[in-house]
Amino acid sequence: MVLGLVLVAATADAELRVLACEPVWAAVAKEIGGERVHVESATTPQQDPHYIQARPSLLAKTRRADLLVCSGAGLEVGWLPVLLRQAGNAGVQPGQPGFLEVAKVVPMLEVPTRIDRSLGDIHPDGNPHTETDPRNIARVAAEIATRLAAIDPAGADVYRKRAADFDGRWRRAIAVWEEHAAPLRGVEIVTHHVSWAYLVQWLGLVDVAHLEPKPGIPPSAGSLATLLEELKQRRPKAIVRLAYEPERASVWLSGRIGAPALVLPHAPGSTERAKDLFGVFDEIVRLLLEANL
Repeated sequence: MVLGLVLVAATADAELRVLACEPVWAAVAKEIGGERVHVESATTPQQDPHYIQARPSLLAKTRRADLLVCSGAGLEVGWLPVLLRQAGNAGVQPGQPGFLEVAKVVPMLEVPTRIDRSLGDIHPDGNPHTETDPRNIARVAAEIATRLAAIDPAGADVYRKRAADFDGRWRRAIAVWEEHAAPLRGVEIVTHHVSWAYLVQWLGLVDVAHLEPKPGIPPSAGSLATLLEELKQRRPKAIVRLAYEPERASVWLSGRIGAPALVLPHAPGSTERAKDLFGVFDEIVRLLLEANL
C-alpha cells in the first residue's frame, strides 16, 4: 500500500504544470494536454483579470509552472510582472518556451495610434480580450501544442494528436455557429466595456456604444444620461456585459430603451449553461439570437 502511494505521488509530480492567467486558456490547455498536464487558472470566471493581487499562492504556482499562458497586451500588467519577477522560475519568463502570451499569436484589434491616459484604460498593444473570437482559440490551441511538445518531447505525439482532434471538432463547431448566427450581421448592441471587439468582428455585429464613458471608467448618472440621449437615433437589440461587471448600468439602460441586458459567457463557468469551451459559444449565439427576435 505504501509503495502504491509513492507511485501515485511520483506520477502526479511528473505531470507538466500549466498555469493560465485566465480560465479560458486553462480550458484550452486541458483540451490539448489531457492527462499529461495539471492545469490551473490564476483567476476565476467571476474575477476581473485587470485587478488581481499577486498573492503568495499564485507565486507558488508560478514557481512550479512549466508553461504559463496569459492574454498579455497589458491585461495582467498589475500583477503578472510581480509574479514573474518574484517566482524565480527562469523557464516561464518572456522569450522562453514556457511563456505564452496570446497577444503575440493572434491578430490584434484596436491597437492605438496614440497613448494618452486621458483616454482611459488604453492597452498599447491592442485589445487583450481576444478569447471572444473562436478562431483565436484555435490559434492558441495550436501554439499550446507546440509549446508543450517543446517542453515535454516524450509527449509530443500525444499533444499533436489531441490538438488535431480538437482543431477538427472546433472548426466544425465554428461553421455551425457562423451559420446559426448569420441573422446577427449588422445587429446593433451596446457593451459595458471594450471586451467584445473580437466577437463583434467575427459575427458582424455593430457595437454602437459602451456603458463606460472611457475604458475602465465606471459609468456615472451623467454619462448614462448622455448615452441615453445618443441612443435615441439607434436601435440596439441588446446590452452586453461580462459576468464580473456590475449590472446596475445595463439594467438601468435596459429599462429605458427596451433592449435586454445580457450576461454573455467569456469562459467556461462564467454563466450557468457555459460549462465548457463549446458551451461558451453555444450560449453566446443562443442569447444574441433570442435578443434579436
